[in-house]
Amino acid sequence: MKRYCFALDLKDDKKLIAEYESWHRAENGWPEIKKSIVDAHVINMEIYRTGNRLMMIMEVDDDFSLAHKAIMDTDNPKVREWEQLMDKFQQPLPWAKDGEKWVPMHQIYHLHSNEIVNEDNS
Repeated sequence: MKRYCFALDLKDDKKLIAEYESWHRAENGWPEIKKSIVDAHVINMEIYRTGNRLMMIMEVDDDFSLAHKAIMDTDNPKVREWEQLMDKFQQPLPWAKDGEKWVPMHQIYHLHSNEIVNEDNS
């Protein structure tokens, strides 16, 4: 299993942010979008928000490919419709490439509790 983390900003408008969160509640999610995520070999997806900044964590299986997911999304009319709807709420990060929404994040620190226990027993 591999993990990807991405960041994206929402437009800094409380009403739009509330509406965006509403669309992401389980009862409001589109089944076709959930299916497209699972079909791309995503095992788990979480989105967190602070202010207008979002962070998405995707855990994927060994068959996952970002490039293949991008092709699947482009070929799926329902995903394109969802993305067009989400454009109302989202804005690119200042350092995003042209047309890039979710910007990959790079891990800079990792701690696992077993590492600390092993250090103490040395």
